[in-house]
Amino acid sequence: MDNLKGNMKKGVIIPFPEFDKLKVEIEKLKTEISMLLLEKDELLLVICKNIEMEYMLAAGHLEYKAFELNCKVLRIKRKIDLLQAKKNRQEKILISQIEKILDDEFAEFEVQLEEQINKVNEALSYSHKSFLSDEETKEIKKLYHTIVKALHPDLHPEVTPAQLKLFQNAVEAYENGDLHGLRVINDLVSGPVISEHTENALSALIKDKERFMNTIKMIQEEIASIKSSYPYTLKEILDNPQKLEQKQAELKEIIAGLKEVYDIYEARLNEMLR
Repeated sequence: MDNLKGNMKKGVIIPFPEFDKLKVEIEKLKTEISMLLLEKDELLLVICKNIEMEYMLAAGHLEYKAFELNCKVLRIKRKIDLLQAKKNRQEKILISQIEKILDDEFAEFEVQLEEQINKVNEALSYSHKSFLSDEETKEIKKLYHTIVKALHPDLHPEVTPAQLKLFQNAVEAYENGDLHGLRVINDLVSGPVISEHTENALSALIKDKERFMNTIKMIQEEIASIKSSYPYTLKEILDNPQKLEQKQAELKEIIAGLKEVYDIYEARLNEMLR
């Protein structure tokens, strides 16, 4: 490398073998990056979605029910406390006012409930979509890998807005399993080629090599982060029937317990309102 830099300073002609060797190294790095990007996108857009869908259908709906019941228990308990405070102060009880207070205090819980039920609905919708055959899945991954290698901003910081939009369309097509869309985009893309054996070209290649090595490290860290976060961490439960059954049993037990607590509070509330 020092010899190369010395040659560059002296302005001598760059030997073809040195230039070509660096190009080969960079192509290997680009291939590694494209494979890592494919792995990351497959994790985010396919595997994690499938994991979340499977978990929602197997246990997520029970988690929603448990959370919903817990919110109801907290709300009815708070309602009893407010009514008791009114009675202690011998104030007139207006149920509409108390309900308004409760609505305000539990607004955030309602938002969380809405988010949870939306996840369950999305899982149900996703489970009904048509899935690709093994051959189509292989073709989609191959096409997407080619497009990533040709257009991904991490590999090509110089991409134009139009090319970036094309890549975003490819990501969307990959996420939706749109084989035809990926075929069309693949027909449009072609990788840039560096043909000049000049000092400027060599300098650019040296910088690219360093940048690509840093990019590889960054993507590897991102993949590790995905695998240590929700929803990928649910895979351990889904892959173990015993753990899944245990989780379902725990949630059902929690639901039964919350129902009992709610019934007790409801009876107490009815007694207070007589």
